[in-house]
Amino acid sequence: MFKKDVKVPDKFDTLIGKNTTFQGNIETVGTIRIDGKVNGEIKVEGDIYIGKDSEIIGNVYTKNIFLSGKVQGNIEAQGLLNATSTAEIYGDIFVQNLITSEGSIFEGKCKMVEKQNNQSSGKNPRKKSDSSASSNKN
Repeated sequence: MFKKDVKVPDKFDTLIGKNTTFQGNIETVGTIRIDGKVNGEIKVEGDIYIGKDSEIIGNVYTKNIFLSGKVQGNIEAQGLLNATSTAEIYGDIFVQNLITSEGSIFEGKCKMVEKQNNQSSGKNPRKKSDSSASSNKN
């Protein structure tokens, strides 16, 4: 499901299984793995792993995101967004670091932001660069 270069932990605090559809918002401080479908906002203080057959409809806020599935909404990651070759993103992303594999789809705007210091409120991170990107599988 994830390439060998993405280290997946053995244990997750929250797991949404392949045959599960979740309606509503999710908030957690731990690590979460989603292999099913979520319709709602997701706020994770830890890392989030989204499997290749999963679908998220809503905004995602997290520390790091490892994406192999589909997100229809904005993504804000304080650290890394790693989009594998099966990832699909339809929305804007705000990240500190971005890795995309060949074959991934991204339709939206990308804002690279600097790491926030502890005194920052987190509402207006300083901007490194602003770019628009769009790629499609053919």
